[in-house]
Amino acid sequence: MQLGLQNYQIHFGKASSSLKEFMEASSFSKVAVLVDPNTREHCLSKIEEALPKGTAVLEIPDGELEKTLETCKKIWAFLLEEKFDRKGLLINLGGGVIGDMGGFCAATYKRGISFLQVPTTLLSQVDASVGGKLGVDFLGVKNIVGVFRDPETVIIDPDFLSTLTKRELISGFAEVIKHALIASPDQCKDFFEKGDLEDIHWEKTIIESVSIKRDIVEKDLYEQADRKKLNFGHTVGHAIETQLLNSSEPLLHGEAVAWGMMVESVLSQKTGLEKKDLEIIMAYLKRTFSPKPLDLNLDDLIKIMENDKKNEGGQINFTMLSKPGISLINQTASQDEIRKAILRVNSFLAS
Repeated sequence: MQLGLQNYQIHFGKASSSLKEFMEASSFSKVAVLVDPNTREHCLSKIEEALPKGTAVLEIPDGELEKTLETCKKIWAFLLEEKFDRKGLLINLGGGVIGDMGGFCAATYKRGISFLQVPTTLLSQVDASVGGKLGVDFLGVKNIVGVFRDPETVIIDPDFLSTLTKRELISGFAEVIKHALIASPDQCKDFFEKGDLEDIHWEKTIIESVSIKRDIVEKDLYEQADRKKLNFGHTVGHAIETQLLNSSEPLLHGEAVAWGMMVESVLSQKTGLEKKDLEIIMAYLKRTFSPKPLDLNLDDLIKIMENDKKNEGGQINFTMLSKPGISLINQTASQDEIRKAILRVNSFLAS
C-alpha cells in the first residue's frame, strides 16, 4: 500500500521488496546505509538483497546523546571519504535519531543529496519519518539546529516492530495516541475502549496514524499553522526528556511525551476540556504507559521550555485540547499554571 504526499510516497509492506522496486526505478552514483548497532544486527539483513553492489555502511552509536553536530561531522566525513557527489543516496535505517540526523546530514552535504527513510521503530514509523523535519540537538536543546527537507521516499515495514523491546513499542505508541488526541475523536474512542496494546492491529494502526499526520502536514508544510497541532505533549515532554537525559534514569522520547500529554491535558482545561474527558485521558495514559512520578527541577524545566523553538512573542507556546480528538494551537500558560499542572500530574501518578 502507498500513501502519497506532495513530494514523495510512503510505501507500506516488505522493506526489501519496496526498496528493490525503488532502486530499480532510480539511478544514483553511490549508495550508503546509515545504521546503529541495533539496526545493523537486526534490520540490515532484511534489506541487503535490495542494495546495489558496493553499498557502503556507516554505523554510529545509538541514542539521543549521539544526536549532535559531532556525530554529524563523522557522517559528513564518511560521505567525503566515500567520494559521494550530489547524485548519491543515503538510506537511513533506524529510529528517530538515525532518521533525523541522517536526513539532516544528507540535506546539508554539498547543499543536499538524496536520502531515503526506512524507519524501524514504531515512533519513527508514525511520526519522525513523515513531514520532512530534520535536525540535531545543540547545547542541550532538542532539534534546535535543523532544516525542512523531504526524502525520496519512506518505506514502512511493520515487521521491523518485532525487533523492538516492549518498552520501545509502548514508547512509540505515545505518538499514535497523540495523533488520535489532536485530530481523531473516533480513534480516541476506539483506543479508550480497547484498553490493551495486545488488541491492536499494528499495520492498520500505523496506516491510520500516518494518514492523520500526512493530512495535517500537507496543509502546512513549514509549521505556520495547523502543523503546530503535532506539538501536543512535546513542549513539556521535550523539556522533561532534556532534563533527564544525563540522569541515571533517562526517559525514552515517547515516555516523556506521554508525561507531557498528561500535563498539557491538565492545562487544556483552559481551552474547555471537560473534567470527565480529562479523567478519561489521564486514566488511559496512566494505564497504557505506566508513567512514574518524577523528581523534576521545575525552575530548570521552565527555562528549557523558554528555549523551545515553537515559542512566539516571548511566551511558552502549547497545543491544547478542547475535546479528545479536537485541538487548538497557539495557546499559552503562565509559569505558575505550568508548575501546578506538573505537580498535579505527579500527585495523580503517586496515588
